Amino acid sequence: MEEGGGETSTFPFEQWRYRYIEGIGQEVIIEFVDTCMCGEYHMTMDRSEKDALLMTPNAGLTMWEQMGMSNKAARFNGGGLERLGVGPQSTMLQTKQFDRLEQFAKLQQAPKIKFTDLTEEVNSKVILNPMPFDVRSDFVKVTSDTVLVPVTIQMRNRDITFVNKEGVQRGTVNIYGKLSTLTNKIVQTFEDTVQVDVPAELLPRTAENASVYWKAMPLRPGHYKLYIAVKDVNGDRKGVYSRSVTVPEYSEDKLATSSLIVADQMEKVPTTQIGSGSFVIGTMKVRPRVGTADGKPAVFKRDRDQKLNFWMQVYNLSVDEKTHKPSATFEYQITNLATNKSVVEKLESTDTMGNVGDQVTLQKSIAAANLQPGIYRIQIKINDNVSKQKIDPSAMFAVE
Repeated sequence: MEEGGGETSTFPFEQWRYRYIEGIGQEVIIEFVDTCMCGEYHMTMDRSEKDALLMTPNAGLTMWEQMGMSNKAARFNGGGLERLGVGPQSTMLQTKQFDRLEQFAKLQQAPKIKFTDLTEEVNSKVILNPMPFDVRSDFVKVTSDTVLVPVTIQMRNRDITFVNKEGVQRGTVNIYGKLSTLTNKIVQTFEDTVQVDVPAELLPRTAENASVYWKAMPLRPGHYKLYIAVKDVNGDRKGVYSRSVTVPEYSEDKLATSSLIVADQMEKVPTTQIGSGSFVIGTMKVRPRVGTADGKPAVFKRDRDQKLNFWMQVYNLSVDEKTHKPSATFEYQITNLATNKSVVEKLESTDTMGNVGDQVTLQKSIAAANLQPGIYRIQIKINDNVSKQKIDPSAMFAVE
């Protein structure tokens, strides 16, 4: 009734209701309208924009217009943001227009940056007493023109300052990240706080462990610059990282793979968590182990309970015209680089994988205790028997 009452035909529209949005207020309603009937919804502050009969005389009348207490032409007199007809509850529409204009402007503002000190540090060239941390970027195909780029940040607990909070040792690190094009146009930003709680008696034992932060961003293929700044809140140390990132383009006819991820954790997630949450890619939780900034590979302890996990997706497998199925083999080979000898070999094919399509997810695990201390290379040789294409991505890791 606030919009005039009566009946009319509308374009497709949606109303999103929020109980609270920081910086805007409570009970926020945002309206989206598809005026072209093509699936292109856009945010609007004019609620009359969804009225498909707005410009049609004597059609789609409000209650008062039907009763002769007003006429449709009055909607276009006097200006204003909206062209809603007069109705029993529409007397306050004019006074609310400035509120709607203010809300619309706030919704389009960039989010306020919490860690303003870190935004300045990302461009710093020299930092005294820097806080060390390591970064890894991976690439996972989503669509032909969209790639998921998970960024993993790893910090050693011994580099984080812990303070006693009610009997618990707590370390806090603020993280700010920025991804921009080569022309310095900002594409993505993220900021978060990592908090590590350790019982006081266990702190010496966990000093050599690492804390990991993960952020996944959808990007288009191309060249980008990644800037990351971190701050040890309790110790007031800061660290910065900047690197170029080239997001690959996955063509439809070329055999390709995602990044080969060497992970210390890999497990299926519940149905309700598929595609959401930290370290979740599809139906799996895959937590990468990050190598150091000086080029040393990720390190795994030779413990009985430590698993070495390998995760990778294969794209664009050709389909046989007779069987309507792909035909490919996957050969896993782990080589000790000190002796140049293969210590693990395994072969599997799409014939034993059940019902697979042109995309296959490969995931394997072995016990770190089965390998002697040293540096290793995991290589997966992929042979597409239909298209005769071959690729052999690899990754490095170390066992101590």
